[in-house]
Amino acid sequence: MTNDKLNLTAISPSDLATLFSRSLRRPVTEQQVRDIAEAGNILSDTDTINLIEYTAYLAGEVNFANTR
Repeated sequence: MTNDKLNLTAISPSDLATLFSRSLRRPVTEQQVRDIAEAGNILSDTDTINLIEYTAYLAGEVNFANTR
């Protein structure tokens, strides 16, 4: 990440991958983040991700998987 401030509504896939890698203590690639954002149709025209929408999408996917 290039600066100390995190914009929750416009974070790059590479910065989000770095954030996840650090917090999970395992590698998360930019492509993994990008694939999820594209699947949820939440990758913006500026190639950024709204972290709140990303989290909501993942929560919905987990919830859907648990109802099968």
